[in-house]
Formats: sequence, structure tokens, C-alpha cells
Amino acid sequence: MGNFSQPERFLVSDLCSILETYLEPEEVQKIYRAYLFGAEAHEGQKRISGEAYIFHPLAVARILADMHMDADSITAALLHDVIEDTSVTQETLAKQFGEDVALLVDGVSKLTNLKFDSKEEAQAANFRKMLLAMARDLRVILVKLADRLHNMRTLSALRPDKKRRIARETLEIYAPIAQRLGMRAIRRELEQLGFEAMYPIRYQVLQAAVKRKKGQRRELMNKVEVAFVKRLEELHISARVHGREKNLWSIYRKMRDKRLSFNEVYDVFAIRMVVADIDTCYRALGAVHTLYKPVPGRFKDYIAIPKANGYQSLHTILFGPHGVPIEVQIRTEAMDRVAEAGIAAHWHYKSGDEYSSAAQQRAHQWARSIMDLQRNSGNALEFLESVKVDLFPDEVYVFTPKGEIMALPRGATGLDFAYAVHTDIGNSCVAIKIDRQLSPLSTPLQSGQTVEVITAPNAAPRSVWLNYAMTAKARHNIRHYLKTIKEHEAIDQGRLLLQKALGEEDVRLDEVAPERMQALLDRWQLTDRDALYREIGLGERIASIAARELLELDQDTAAGDRPFVIHGVEGMVLNFAKCCSPIPGDPIVGVMSPGKGMVIHRTDCSNVRRMGGSDRVIAVEWAEDIEGEFPVNIRVLTANQRGVLAQIAAAISQQRGDITNVTFSERDTMSTNVNFTVNVRNRKHLAEILRQLRSIPEVLKLTRLMG
Repeated sequence: MGNFSQPERFLVSDLCSILETYLEPEEVQKIYRAYLFGAEAHEGQKRISGEAYIFHPLAVARILADMHMDADSITAALLHDVIEDTSVTQETLAKQFGEDVALLVDGVSKLTNLKFDSKEEAQAANFRKMLLAMARDLRVILVKLADRLHNMRTLSALRPDKKRRIARETLEIYAPIAQRLGMRAIRRELEQLGFEAMYPIRYQVLQAAVKRKKGQRRELMNKVEVAFVKRLEELHISARVHGREKNLWSIYRKMRDKRLSFNEVYDVFAIRMVVADIDTCYRALGAVHTLYKPVPGRFKDYIAIPKANGYQSLHTILFGPHGVPIEVQIRTEAMDRVAEAGIAAHWHYKSGDEYSSAAQQRAHQWARSIMDLQRNSGNALEFLESVKVDLFPDEVYVFTPKGEIMALPRGATGLDFAYAVHTDIGNSCVAIKIDRQLSPLSTPLQSGQTVEVITAPNAAPRSVWLNYAMTAKARHNIRHYLKTIKEHEAIDQGRLLLQKALGEEDVRLDEVAPERMQALLDRWQLTDRDALYREIGLGERIASIAARELLELDQDTAAGDRPFVIHGVEGMVLNFAKCCSPIPGDPIVGVMSPGKGMVIHRTDCSNVRRMGGSDRVIAVEWAEDIEGEFPVNIRVLTANQRGVLAQIAAAISQQRGDITNVTFSERDTMSTNVNFTVNVRNRKHLAEILRQLRSIPEVLKLTRLMG
């Protein structure tokens, strides 16, 4: 509790001193009146730390004041807990401080009067309300983020288990929202505090490693900074040049996701240049490229094509002194403001400059899409999962036939593009043209492609589309169409699938005793046969499992006690997880997923481990006579020698492996990492390919990747 016992506290006089630097006197007076109102409403209430409760809203208001937010936002911050924690009503707030403030406070308030089946559903419903309020007024999320930031700063008073729960929620939801809205400074602090609370030992180890590396790199980075400043002065380019350190959570995620050691993370430190205008950005880029050689394929122009959250900058990686890679970021002052404050820059700088306005427009566009998502969500948990998918924007940029740029999540397909254009276009699409070449809807898109959607009047979404729709908007619209407009088709499809599954046991559907069918319906809590057929047709139940339970309900051994046998390509209601890419021979489990049916994972997949003893996890095993091919990802570390890629490709082909994708990045001047996606028949086939690759002298290391 060390921080809480300190006598120095942020006082309302300190808040007013900040506000007087940019607000009108009458606005400051209104905020002071809100402070007095909130202090009276919270009179007698204490935080867990023991301090008076009013110090929390005061600290939240200070965070927003430092961002130069408007008077209504600061007022709402001081009052954000009065509806939830006191007897004050929204109507009272509206009379005292205006309708805007009352709506902001209501948007931030939690759902305390509703009953939920679980704590997870309560959290999800709370999150849903917050995002819908945010879609109406983006200031709601700014107050909520400031509230969460102060809670994270004062986390030490809580029990360890509660700390971890709040830290996980912060890392999974609030930090990504701050990132999505371009609020880099708040996002970095939320991630840092969340990482420290969630994984304290890992945090300390990584912090020590960064400190050691910083000491080792200090002389080199100083040398590079001096060289840059000198070169820019020679060209009469005025710039602020300073070092940037990657935050610990970003380093940890990169090490975890890419399976790297700390020494393999090259962008721990970077150099940032802030210049006057866009033209100077490109001149400065040319200047640094004349000093140090750029790493091929690692230049990114986020000025010409900004990120979805409004971020703009030039990124390049150079071979620095002694061959050490150095990342350089170049941007204007306005871009730097947006990079740090995101949409908050709109309220801070009211000049209406194009950068902050663009950031706010993108944020509003994303927030409006939240409304579309919630309309098609079955429940709050499904809504939360869908939004979390879109909170991590690793994007590709494609062009419409008219030359407009559209941003989509990496891995998005032509089908996702069609739904991004318009829901009606998505529902009626039949194919796409990529760079004027006709392609299937399932084709993954790459940045720079021009995409055109081909539609047909009688076309309609199909269940199989859920297998390759990546974006939340596409999945929700497909699911919504299947659940409503085409519900009778889902029932027919489910009946046919169940008939086929029973037919494999030489039993017809009409031969199933009514009492057995009723027992299954009662067991699965379904109202009638159509409800069963509908769930099978929509991929929410597996026809083969339903058939086994119908045939075995009166036997001593329940159907769920024996593993479900996977024969390979099972149809539209069975999928193989991309996160771990299982192949025949791998130990596997099945996970029931609404809209997808059963998804097959490797038993060591981290996504399965997180589910623990969930009843959605089903025992499965491979059949002995598996047919078909399955994708597997291999990382090959090779020596940098001419022709080695051709040798690897030939070795894989020699073992009848089909290469479907290749990516590579230079690890250092001596070696290269090459990632292959190869279609194999089973683990034995994979072992033969790996054995052949190990026979190549230039291959230094082989790794099978999870995803």
C-alpha cells in the first residue's frame, strides 16, 4: 500500500491550475462545482486503500486534463461513479450539469442491477454497454480509459487474484482499445502496468534484460544519433532526434508469439525523428539511407497508407554500425501528436488539422461498426469475442476498382472484402477479381491488390462461408442470415446431415424410437426436433455425435466417453484450428464453436489449455485410414548462401510435399529465417520431409510452428 500512504495527493486546486491554462473561467467553475457535488455524494466512502473515494475521480480528471480534454469530459470524470455508487440519478446530473455530462456518466457506469448467469457474462455485458455508449460519443471511452489507468496505477491494494483478473482484462480489452484509437501513451502505460501485475517475475526478468542491453547499446545508439543529427544539419533539415525504447509488454508478446529469445528481438531500441512537414519526412528518409544501408523489405510507409487508428509515420530498418539493425521512425509534429494522443488530439488541438481529424473519423467509423456487430450477436459473450478479434489490427490494404483504399485484418479473404464494402454485396457475392483475375471468395488478400466483387441476384450466404470469413462483420452477417432469413434451410440441412450420420450405422432417421429422440432433446435442452436439426445445420452441433447419442442413450457407455473419430475432411461443420495446425498423428481434441461446429486443436495448443475443463472440449482421435492433405508450418534457419532456397524447395518436393506459402526475413548477415507452409499427409510424412531437410548442409535449425 506504499503509494496510498503518501501525504502528497493531487488536489482540486492542482486540477484547476491545469484547466485554467486552456479552458474558459466559466468552464473551470463548472468543473469545480462538479468536484464539490461528487465529494458530497461520495462522503464517507473509502477505497480499499483507506483513502477518501473522491481522490479516485479527481485523479481520473487529472489524466484527462493532462490530455487537454473538454470541460464536459472533465466534469464526467469527476462524477463517473456517482450513479453506480451513490443515490444520485442520471436525471439529477442532467439538471445540474447538462444532458451531455449525464449521458457521458451513464455511458461509463457499470451494469449493477442486472442478473447474469456468470461473472464472465456480466463483464461482457458491461463491456458491450461501454462500447455502445462509445459509439454515440467517443468521450465515453476516454473517461473509461482514464478510469482504468488510475485503477491500474493503484492496483497494489488488491488481493493477488483480483490483481491478475483486472490485469488480464486490461491487457485483453482496454489496452487494445487505446491502441485502436491511436492513444499510444495511455496504451503503453496500461500494458506496462498490466504486464507487471499479470506476470511479475517475467516482468522483472525482462526489465533487467532490457536494462543490461540498454547499457550495452548506449554508446552505439549515441553514435548513430550524432551521425543522424550531423547529416540532417548538413542538408539544412530541422528535426528532433531522440531514442525510443519498446515497452516490455510489446517485447514479451513478440518473444511469445514468434518464439524468439530476447537477443533475437532487434527493435528493442529505435530512433525517432520529428520534422516540420511531409516533404521533409521523405527528405530525412533519404538522408538516413545515405548513412546506413536499409534492410530490404522492411520499409513501411504509414504516411501514404495510414493505419486504421490514424497513425502515420515512415518506418525503416537500417544496418547500423557492426551490422546491428536499427529501426528509424520519421514523422511530423502533427503526426507525433496523433501517435501519442490518438483521437484525444482532436480535443487538445482545435485547429482542425487534417491528422487529428482523420484519426477521429477512423475512430468514429470503427465505433459505428460496433453497433452493427451487437445487432447480430447472440449474447454479450459472443459480442465480446467478436470485438476482441477486431481490436488487434494486423492489417492489409487493398484497393477498390475506383482506387479507394480499404484496410482489412491480415488473413482477410475476398469474402471479408465483399462484406466490408456492404452487407448486401457480401450476401450476394459469388466470386472476386483480384488484379482482374477471377478468384474464389476464400482467397486471402495481400496489400496492394485491387479487388472487385462479382455478385448474382439469386446468390445467398452458405454455412461453409464461416470456414473462411475472418472479420467479425462478415461472420456476424453470415450467421445472422443463416439464423433468420434461411432458418428453414438450416433445418433441412441439419436433417440431411443427421440422416447421413445415422445411415453410416445402417439406421434410418424414422427408425429412431420417439423416446430416444425425446431423451436426447431433454438432455441437450432443446424444444423439438427442428431445434436439433437447426443447431446441426448451423454447425453448433455435430451430426455424428447426435447420431451416436441417439443410438447409445440406453447403453451403459455414454457416447461422450469414447473419442469421436476424425476421418479427415468432415464437411462444413468441422474445421482444423489455424492456431496450432493439427495433422494426422498429432494428439488432438475437439472444441465446439458456435457457427463453426467442431474445431480440431492439438492437445498442447495454448488456446485449449486456457479452456481447462470446459464442457465444449470433446475427446477425439484420428481414424486409421486418413485421406487428404493438411497444412503445417515449418521454420528453417539457413546459412545465407546462393541457391539454398531452391535446395529446400526441391527437398520438400522430393518427399511429395506441396509448398503453399513462403515468407522469409534476414536474421543477421550470416543466416536467414524461412517460414514454409507445406501440405502433408500425416506426422510420418512430415518427419520424412524434415529428415530430408536436415541432410542439406546449409540448414542450421528446423522448427515446427504452432500456427
